[in-house]
This record gives sequence, C-alpha cells and structure tokens, in this order.
Amino acid sequence: MNIVTLSRFIINHPLNRKNKTKSLIRFFKWQINTIINPYPIVYTFTEKSKLIIKKGMTGATQNLYCGLHDFNEMFFLLHFLRKEDLFIDIGANIGSYTVLAASHIEADTISIEPVPSTFKHLINNISINQIHNKVKALNIALGSKKGSIAFTSTMDTMNHVATDSDKNIINVNVDTLDNLLLDNKKPALIKIDVEGFETEVLNGAISTINENNLKAIIIELNGSGDRYGYSEMKIHETLTSVGFNPYFYDPITRQIKLTDCFGKNNTIYIRDIDFVKKRLEKAEKVKILTDNI
Repeated sequence: MNIVTLSRFIINHPLNRKNKTKSLIRFFKWQINTIINPYPIVYTFTEKSKLIIKKGMTGATQNLYCGLHDFNEMFFLLHFLRKEDLFIDIGANIGSYTVLAASHIEADTISIEPVPSTFKHLINNISINQIHNKVKALNIALGSKKGSIAFTSTMDTMNHVATDSDKNIINVNVDTLDNLLLDNKKPALIKIDVEGFETEVLNGAISTINENNLKAIIIELNGSGDRYGYSEMKIHETLTSVGFNPYFYDPITRQIKLTDCFGKNNTIYIRDIDFVKKRLEKAEKVKILTDNI
C-alpha cells in the first residue's frame, strides 16, 4: 500500500473521519519515530488493553493509525463476547484480536499463529497484558488433518501456506480445530484469517461449526483461496448449510444487516440471530481514541 492509498484509508476510517488531521499527525509521528527510535513502543489499544508495536508490523501499525484496523469486525467482537465465552483466533499474527478478547473482555481465548517469529510477538502481547491465564497460545497451523506443512515466514500479515513459487519457507506443525477442542469448552466466536487456507481449516472443524454454542465466525474471504484452487463460494455454501448467514455490522448503531453474500475482505457469519442481537444491544460501550461506541 503506497503512502497516498494508506493516507486515504486512514482519513476515511470511521474512527478518523471527525479528526482527519489528528489521524495524519499520528501517522507521520509514527514514521518519524521509526527513523529515530529502533525499539518497539507500548500502545494503549483500549482502556483495558495494550499492544507492542514496532516498525514493519502492518496490522498493528494500522491499529495505531485508526484505533481499530478492522472497525466493524473488531467492534463486533467487543460488543458480542462475554467473560464466560471461548474465542478462537486462527491466524492470530501478533494478537490484536486475542488482546481485545482476552484483555478487554476477559474471555478465554485459544490463539493460533504458525510462524515462530510472529508467534514471539504474540507472546509478548500476551505478557504485556498479563493475560497468560486467559490465553492458550499455540505455535502451529490448522488444517484438515494432523501433520506438517510448508509456510512462508517473512511476509508479516501476508504469511501463508507456501506454493511452489514462494521463497523463505519453513515447516510448521498442523492440527485440526476439532482435535484441539476435544477436551475444551466450545467457542462462541471464531476468527479465521489464514490467507486462502480457510477451506482446509473448515474441513478440520466440521464438529466445531456444527456446535450450537458457536454463534459467529469472522472469516477473511478476499480471493486468496485461488492460489490453492479453492472456491470461496463453497465456503459460503458450507457455512450457510449449517445455519450461518453473512451479515454487516454497524457498531455505531449496533445494527446487523443481512447481506447477499460474503464481502471482499472480512465477513461476519452469524447463527441464532436473535441471541446475537440481544448481546450486541446490551454490550457496554468501548472507548477507542476519542469515541465511545
């Protein structure tokens, strides 16, 4: 993303529209900071959580620029989850979603990140928030069967299961979500961001997605599955066949609107819509930057 495109993204983000100048000041201050300060900083994420951010962390720095990078989806998590819930963060990266769930909401969390160098950042964010008792962090990948798989390791948030053309490859262990949850309580919410490998993750989670306790799935369907020959329409059909439908969530109004199909990036699939609506309506407000939503 070049500087012009990034600047437009920043000033048009819902949490920056009323303070465009301040948002650009945050952006340029961070750029200057990365030149004169080689060390990570501890950023106040929400009133109850922090993130460690350093140069090159694409997703983390966009949280700094915008408050919440994934505005609709992250606020859905904050408004939907409760302390008694289990949240599964598949493709956790440095742990932005994990921190929101386990630190701000205090929900039990299983956080899965396959790349060892990124996993270290995840562990650091768990440590700075003192949420070891809430988070089970696993340095593995998820798929349709137990084994190992080749993975890219130097692409930050874009790391993915390797193809023949990829370089800087590592081997990581793979398990299935159903295996991981054999002796655990069942999740209320799952986030899946695995850069096109979503089909394999869901194939290893058949029992889990059929559990009535699971009410929502935040899943990235941006066309990355094409690199493996997977159809994202089939993912949509799989989820709708077990009662999920795609929705758009507006955190400001707390309204969820049924959509025709999945979006270009993250999509929120919801089941038991009345239950979810009640939770969203009753959730406490969360202060991000200067907004209470």
